[in-house]
Amino acid sequence: MDKPTTNRKKTPAVVADIGRLQPQALELEEAVLGALMLEKDAFSEVSEILNLDCFYEPRHKHIFKAIQQLAIKQRPIDILTVQEQLKQEGVLDEVGGAYFLAELSSKVVSTAHLEYHARIVAQKHLARALISYTSEIQGDAYDEAMDVDELMQKAEAQLFKLSQQNLKKDVIQINPVIDEALNILNLAAKREDGLSGIESGFHALDKITSGWQNSDLIIIAARPAMGKTALALSMIRNMAVDNKQSVAIFSMEMSNVQLVNRLIVNVCEIEAEKIKSGRLQDFEWYQLDQKIKELYDAPIFIDDTPSLSVFEFATKARKLVREHQIKLIMIDYLQLMNATAKGIKYGNRQEEVMTISRSLKALSKELNIPIIALSQVNRASTNRTGAMGVPVNEAKRPQLSDLRESGAIEQDADLVIFIHRPEYYRILEDENQNSLVGIAELIIAKHRNGATGDIRLRFRSNFAKFSNLEDDAFFSGEDQPIISSRANYQAGDDFDFGAESYSSADKVF
Repeated sequence: MDKPTTNRKKTPAVVADIGRLQPQALELEEAVLGALMLEKDAFSEVSEILNLDCFYEPRHKHIFKAIQQLAIKQRPIDILTVQEQLKQEGVLDEVGGAYFLAELSSKVVSTAHLEYHARIVAQKHLARALISYTSEIQGDAYDEAMDVDELMQKAEAQLFKLSQQNLKKDVIQINPVIDEALNILNLAAKREDGLSGIESGFHALDKITSGWQNSDLIIIAARPAMGKTALALSMIRNMAVDNKQSVAIFSMEMSNVQLVNRLIVNVCEIEAEKIKSGRLQDFEWYQLDQKIKELYDAPIFIDDTPSLSVFEFATKARKLVREHQIKLIMIDYLQLMNATAKGIKYGNRQEEVMTISRSLKALSKELNIPIIALSQVNRASTNRTGAMGVPVNEAKRPQLSDLRESGAIEQDADLVIFIHRPEYYRILEDENQNSLVGIAELIIAKHRNGATGDIRLRFRSNFAKFSNLEDDAFFSGEDQPIISSRANYQAGDDFDFGAESYSSADKVF
């Protein structure tokens, strides 16, 4: 004989492994829904706070969905219109009919605390999502076939996703924003250089950018061997050693020792091969001992995790800013990052790079610091040749369309800067017969908040170093390279320094 059925009220779900109720606020869910049906413009107050998943009770989900539909159609929201919408969707009886809707409205005394109640409902939803997430991670942790490193990335990615969903900024009146803008302006006015951001150390570049600005995503792109890392290390030296700004560099291409060796070459001006082999002359040992002191205690932080996920990077970046007051982060380089920890199957690499670039831009805004990401350029510029009156040097110059996975990167970046060294292509003079030997061009191709343009720097490939044209004692006042009295150097020729040989157009090591 079948047991008689009863219309008992369903008890809330219980977390089986710990025997506790899921976080919920049913009375507040009812208060919010009742207020939405009473107050004319109430939905606009909570539309950015609540979504369907925020409601724990299934009946409440149906009612909120009906309210959403009415709002989308720009129709009045009250008991009668919600009732009609539920009827059209075929769920009126399921939610308890017109009586239940009237009961919800009768429980509302005032709508004054609607936003506060809505935020509590949203917080309960976030708590449930955290429980679900940790339960899933716990289950995976018991699976012996699961790779622990992969599990760690998965856990971090899911937590990052939850934190991003909960990250909302309120609209604010303009007055405090004006005060902040004036404060930045006054600070810039007090500086002799007139910069409002972090000084790169390259005067012509800083004049255009006013320094690296907080919350900006800056892309520095070039073909291999153009000196991306050399430029990054030259800036790090200028910022951290000369100006004592705390900076971090995430190197996915080189180990931390390799990176520091290149920084030693840059700072001490001793050729890389000698640093690698240890074959230094007496004066070079002295030079090393004297100049390497500049690097000790410099506020430079290095992470050489290979194939770093953008979600793991975000966690590390937040910790660096919190614990070491990092003012700028450098990434070498963007295409070596991945977003696979998010657990999404990307249709192609472009989609993954889009996730990476958007995450980096969001993080720069969240941490309110500049993030500089080095990036590769495709072969298009290399393959272009001068034609129809276009000079060869002009044809070789990279442009925005040359960026690998260019659409996403170009869209998200606040600045895009290309490095171009004509000498690499054996172009030794410009159209005005000015020497291009030892010259590097920085092409500011995109600048969301300022001007674009080109600047020139001195580049010394044997030291992997960029410097201002006017600052480098290595060159004469005529802006021509002075190599050595032992070498009879002509532009583009190889020359000899005893046991070492060097070509002016050699690639950067």
